[in-house]
Amino acid sequence: MANGGEGGGPYGPGGAGNGAGDGFGEGAGEARPVSRGRALLARLDRWRRDPGTWRRGIIIAVLAVAIALLMILHAQIPNKIGNLGSLTETFLPWLGLFVPLLLILALVRRSATALIALLLPTIVWANLFGGLVTDKSGGGGDLVVATHNVNADNPDPKGTAADLAESGADVLALEELKASAVPVYEAALAGTYKYHSVQGTVGLWSKYPLSGTRPVDIRLGWVRAMRSTVTTPSGPVAVYVAHLPSVRVKLHAGFTANQRDKSADALGEAIADERLPRVILLGDLNGTMNDRSLNAVTSQMRSTQGAAGHGPGFSWPAAFPLARIDQIMVKGVEPTSSWSLPRTGSDHLPIAARVDLTENDARS
Repeated sequence: MANGGEGGGPYGPGGAGNGAGDGFGEGAGEARPVSRGRALLARLDRWRRDPGTWRRGIIIAVLAVAIALLMILHAQIPNKIGNLGSLTETFLPWLGLFVPLLLILALVRRSATALIALLLPTIVWANLFGGLVTDKSGGGGDLVVATHNVNADNPDPKGTAADLAESGADVLALEELKASAVPVYEAALAGTYKYHSVQGTVGLWSKYPLSGTRPVDIRLGWVRAMRSTVTTPSGPVAVYVAHLPSVRVKLHAGFTANQRDKSADALGEAIADERLPRVILLGDLNGTMNDRSLNAVTSQMRSTQGAAGHGPGFSWPAAFPLARIDQIMVKGVEPTSSWSLPRTGSDHLPIAARVDLTENDARS
């Protein structure tokens, strides 16, 4: 059989040297289709050989490094100018959204420099907030607690109370209680909770007896915090309910959080002076666990969401939650699970957690 004749040889007409069957060259015969993998490798090889690959995208690379440094050094951002540090820390996890945006720009620009630089903010975000996307909840627990800022302008307090009564919570804290709405909540929750107390604009409902109930001074001039002992089957637990002052972002003043910060310090002092070893804090703190201005509280207590939550657990605003400013925090208590409850007539989502009151006793 002739080697160079028609149909001869593995490379088709024209013999081995004409390139017709290699998927890239042009020849008399029909080229075989190139696999997607080979095409991608070829494209990457051309990209690698392009000297502009390393020169393009410098600005994108600089932005990637800047975002990484912002996440790493957020505690160094001063609060003296418009509480800028606290504002950054409130929405710190959302800085991760810049990574996919810059990735798209890097691919469009075909910049190897930018792609490599993007590894830095990716690693930093995963180290700081990777736990937000994992499920840390577990089984067990002997007490379910919940908290909800019901919104003073709630158009349906009766419906909100009915939803909360079905939440399964043994202990329920409510914030932003308007005086005219308190009887509505009391009537709607009476069938589920035998014990309750309202102090100022906050209240506590419980299936177990309450004692030692009193307001907590958080330096506002009116009552927005309280403390009570809940006598559970596993023993007494000190439960605090708090609604720290609201914060605002204003162009001329920045992040107006000074009053909240003073109240957080006072709340932290009250919790530090608590004599019972098991403490639970329920409430709207108008700040996240990352916010340094809440350090008087966060330094001595654990967030149930951080320890045993499923996802980020954002609670505000209810229509499109961006931050977790409602908190369930514990000391001397082991959280086993934490979750958000369905939306009510409020602009906040209710949040709940299950805790184990006997875990620490068993360890000691």
